[in-house]
Amino acid sequence: MATTTYLSNPSVTVNSVDLSDQCTSASIVVGYDQLETTAFGASGHSFAAGLETVDVTLTLFISYGTGEVEDTLQALVGTTTTIVLKPSDAAVGASNPSYTVTGAYLANLPVINATVAELSSIDVTFTGGTWARATS
Repeated sequence: MATTTYLSNPSVTVNSVDLSDQCTSASIVVGYDQLETTAFGASGHSFAAGLETVDVTLTLFISYGTGEVEDTLQALVGTTTTIVLKPSDAAVGASNPSYTVTGAYLANLPVINATVAELSSIDVTFTGGTWARATS
């Protein structure tokens, strides 16, 4: 069985702004809506793929100022944008595919999340849109 060890240093771009240096966690879940096609007389459920689904969740250090996390994301609340994620900041290839999510919707943004003696971070989730995987 082939295995690989992957030390994560993902590339995270939101609305053409590279937020990799402020990101501590990135997750993308892609798939399709599950449409039931089961008919009378079937002995089990059957399904077909519906519309694409995608959820992107990022944990980011909250930083303020021009071009920083809060500035970049606050303008996107209630709108759609493009997100590009790669497992590492290396060139796109078979071992480092690029996932582009177009039309990702940001419903809300925690603009302040403060705790004494901790670096402030926020979790943001983008939903919807369409996704494409590239290896070249």
